[in-house]
Amino acid sequence: MRKLILTLLGVLIIGISIVAAYFIIESNTKTKPKVDKVIKTVFAEEVQNGVVPITIPANGNLVAKNRLELYAEVQGVFQNSAHDFKAGQTYRRGETLLRINAAEYYASVQSAKSDFYNLVTSLMPDLRLDYPQAFPKWQQYLDEFNLNESVPELPSIDDEKVNYFITGRGVLASYYNIKNLEQRLGKYSIRAPFTGTVTEALVTQGTLIRQGQKLGEFIDTSVYELELSIGKTYSDLLGLNEKVTLATLEGNNTYTGTVSRINARVDQATQTIQVFVEVKGENLKEGMYLEAQLEAKDEPNAIEISRKLLVDEDEIFIVRDSVLNTITIDPVYFSPKTVVVKGVPDGTKILAKPIPGAYAGMRVKVNEESLPGDASSNQVVQ
Repeated sequence: MRKLILTLLGVLIIGISIVAAYFIIESNTKTKPKVDKVIKTVFAEEVQNGVVPITIPANGNLVAKNRLELYAEVQGVFQNSAHDFKAGQTYRRGETLLRINAAEYYASVQSAKSDFYNLVTSLMPDLRLDYPQAFPKWQQYLDEFNLNESVPELPSIDDEKVNYFITGRGVLASYYNIKNLEQRLGKYSIRAPFTGTVTEALVTQGTLIRQGQKLGEFIDTSVYELELSIGKTYSDLLGLNEKVTLATLEGNNTYTGTVSRINARVDQATQTIQVFVEVKGENLKEGMYLEAQLEAKDEPNAIEISRKLLVDEDEIFIVRDSVLNTITIDPVYFSPKTVVVKGVPDGTKILAKPIPGAYAGMRVKVNEESLPGDASSNQVVQ
């Protein structure tokens, strides 16, 4: 009897617990709140295809188009210069950059000239007797001979016998030997081939200069070249004499250059082609860093949009009946921030700014006002 009573009490307690739990659960049921549907406000613009100029950005450092690295071909002491031979010094065309002391070598040249004059003089009696028709020319040559000037050119020889006679006496060999000495004497003085500035000076007055020693650098400051590396994809779009807009990094100064040369070889490592742009300007300096915008070509029936609007590189969102849809487009050219695309019909409304979490079929509201700084933050609740 005791076990029966305990069993009944247990069953009763379990039943009461189940009923109590049921009523507790029912009493805690909350009404599900109504969720308001959020429709994002977007800014859209109507497409109007037209001609889009494609510009290729590039950058590089300026290099003087005309530059001269000065090397010594002879040995001697740096004697003087038209100005102080130092970095930053300007020389005009024809002025002496460096003059090396050539007193000893000059004396040997004068000695060779004197020997040559004596040699020609010793031929005159034989010319008068054996070749009287050639004598007046050589007599005039001796009369005009000046030891302090360059050896004049030999008289023309029309008679073959006279030619044999002159050559056999060693006149021609002596003449060309002196000419060789005079050419070397001219290397003791280096003159400016153009108006420019010394950018590097490695010697000073009184320095002993050795043959083959580098003396400095001299550049023309009136015209520079900018070397640019352009992808081979756009190599056929560039041509000689095309105008190029150049600007400094700060954008304070802009210059207009001209494509002067295009390398015919593609760099194997970078797959780029060297393009040289000639530019002139007052404030330009060698080594200055400039950014260039190369006008490659005009793309018809195209539009330019932000790269952020692309979906999977070949699609963009359009707005149709307040619903977002995607269409496939044809990207023509990618720049760092924008892309030129084709294949968007005129009159199509496309997003002006990207929307976070956008998807095809998403309901939106088009804001007819002007585009603010951030259109995707505005929302309307219905």
